Amino acid sequence: MSENKAPISPVLLVVIAVLLWSTGGLFIKLTTLDAFSVNLGRSFFAALVVTLFTYKKGLAPDRYTLVASMLYAATLTSFVYSTKNTTAANAIFLQYTAPVYVLILAPFIIREAFHIRDLVTVVLCVGGMSLFFLNNVSSATAPDPFAGNVAGLVSGLCFGLYFIMLRHPRVLQRNPAVSVFYGNIIIVLVMVPFVASSPPAAITTNDLLALTFLGVFQIGIAYILFTKGVAAGVRPLDASIIGFLEPLINPIWVLLFIGEVPTLWAVAGGIIILTAVALHTVRQYTRRITPITASE
Repeated sequence: MSENKAPISPVLLVVIAVLLWSTGGLFIKLTTLDAFSVNLGRSFFAALVVTLFTYKKGLAPDRYTLVASMLYAATLTSFVYSTKNTTAANAIFLQYTAPVYVLILAPFIIREAFHIRDLVTVVLCVGGMSLFFLNNVSSATAPDPFAGNVAGLVSGLCFGLYFIMLRHPRVLQRNPAVSVFYGNIIIVLVMVPFVASSPPAAITTNDLLALTFLGVFQIGIAYILFTKGVAAGVRPLDASIIGFLEPLINPIWVLLFIGEVPTLWAVAGGIIILTAVALHTVRQYTRRITPITASE
């Protein structure tokens, strides 16, 4: 009589999901394709995976989820452009400023209260953000650091607005995969004209493998594992804290396999941002305010 295999721990599911998310910077930089082609290919495969695993829960949209989908699409698109033009560390750290925008804008959009401790977090993160624009020098893996940093800020802003929309009562009633599915569909539809007008000179096997991994595993499977882990009982605080592994590990993958070294200013800025957001998240949870879990 065979023994029953023990189920995978929900926490382990979340850890695996975050580790998959952290590979985004590496595989985006490993491709020889431009940001438009990467966005198109990655989102095409991601939409297929999300559809396959979540269609039974319903994928019918409404105007609220469509707005969330557009914000999700803008988040992914700007993140890829940022990663292609600045260092992976800058791109991911700037995306993790999303909670700052939530703190600033949520009181106006969904009437959440703004506290003094929120202001302290915002000031610290803005200070950390400013450090990313110091001593930026172009390199083979970061050809336009300023434009990439600006795109990183846009990614963080859109990600913050996306989280605010997910908190809207009308969106909470729906399958959370809806915005992910339609967000990737929007990216595919928007990117097709850009890629068609300036198609890549060549698409290598490595490019196809990288795009497949990004779409299937880095977005699709990671999203499924994360939501499954949370649904199986991982506390929001634990999920948030585990999520902070992503910006820490993302630049390490790129350093190990590509040799890209972030500037000391970027490291300092990233430490300030992640520390401020992590402390605020813990304090939110202890005060029974729903915390934020972020990913590109």
